[in-house]
Amino acid sequence: MIRCTLASLAAALLLTACASQPRPLQGSFVETPPHAVLESDATGTPVRWGGRIVQVEPRADETCFEMISTRLTATGRPYWASDDSNGRFIACRTGFYDPSVFEINREVTFTGHIAGYETRRIGGYDYRFPRIDADVAYLWPRRETANEI
Repeated sequence: MIRCTLASLAAALLLTACASQPRPLQGSFVETPPHAVLESDATGTPVRWGGRIVQVEPRADETCFEMISTRLTATGRPYWASDDSNGRFIACRTGFYDPSVFEINREVTFTGHIAGYETRRIGGYDYRFPRIDADVAYLWPRRETANEI
């Protein structure tokens, strides 16, 4: 009887967790942060990554976002603690995303698949970025206060 109740409770909590995420961010994804896939080839892996925008690059048929990554809350929103970073990644999505809307430091969560890796310079350092082909680019509303998580 207790096992059945615990199983029912666990199932209800899982459904509640999924329901609290915006619909575009729901699904099954590998819970590996960007810095953890740098040493291996994880091409094709489905991921849900998020963080803050460092740079937006509109191109002829897609827009690419250079992101500093952080862990995500249960809702899929980037969670920031002081100096909390999971590395960096690049997310590219078909279409035009206006850099005046998708501004530097805005929070975005992406879903998609790891498409490969790009090496770019950060200052004088060559950094290997995992690149995802994004199915979703979810721009979060600005936070009310700086302490809101």
